Amino acid sequence: MKVFLAGATGYIGSAVADALRGAGHQVSGLARSDAAATRLTGMGIETVRGDFADPASVARAARAADAVVSAASANVPATDIAAVRAVLDALRGSGKPFVYTSGIWAYGDTGGRVVTEDTPPNPAALAAWRPAIDREVLQSAADKVRSVVIQPGVVYGGGGGIPAQFVETARRDGAARFVGTGENRWTVVHLEDLAELYVRALEHAPAGTLLIAVAGPSVRVADLARAASEGAGAGGKVVAWPVAEARQKLGAYADALALDQQASSRRAEELLGWKPFRVGILDDLRQGSYAGTRV
Repeated sequence: MKVFLAGATGYIGSAVADALRGAGHQVSGLARSDAAATRLTGMGIETVRGDFADPASVARAARAADAVVSAASANVPATDIAAVRAVLDALRGSGKPFVYTSGIWAYGDTGGRVVTEDTPPNPAALAAWRPAIDREVLQSAADKVRSVVIQPGVVYGGGGGIPAQFVETARRDGAARFVGTGENRWTVVHLEDLAELYVRALEHAPAGTLLIAVAGPSVRVADLARAASEGAGAGGKVVAWPVAEARQKLGAYADALALDQQASSRRAEELLGWKPFRVGILDDLRQGSYAGTRV
């Protein structure tokens, strides 16, 4: 298929692009500048002139493709929603696949429960807008869009994502800093495992499918920070950043980082045969893609 991938140069998007190309699909992405076009070309991605913040250009790219994957976010809800609606309008009645990236924070603090796709959303403030647009994407199945929403846990791998913040503070300050008490747990998924799920969802998921994407049990945040500190050469030293203080600098992001969450990916595993197998996050932080540069 010819797949239009929004966010093709991003952390998740670039891994999805590699996985799609590895599965034999052609990939196109938006470029709003010559520099962006050059970068896309270097990744083996066809360039489409446009901007994620310009719904008309998003719609044109979607209409010209056989399928659409969105791994993009402007971190501005109105912009993201407008882009999603442009895709839905472009694909209405076509039967084409649309795989949309949401997030696990749509469930908020899970209160010690293991949530599934059947659990009602209870979003953290930062993700308060997500459940409504997730529903809109899923309901587009009635308009003959083969819609899929993926809700990844905290993504790790390749030395990037949110876990890289632990490494950054360990290298800069001599101790990895976490928000809250560190007793809360994060659901996690390796970047390459997640990218493979996108391919499976694009190729095989029925219309109107919601998929949580996490690998294994949740991991205590203090343990993540300690592993990152060890990998960065800071001797396992960590420091807690009280939520109230962190909120003054990070806003609602601080509360999202302090969520305690557990979730299951059984639906993705049973429906699509998805079997995440990459290195676990603690090993990756200690001696994998995050380790190497010493304090």
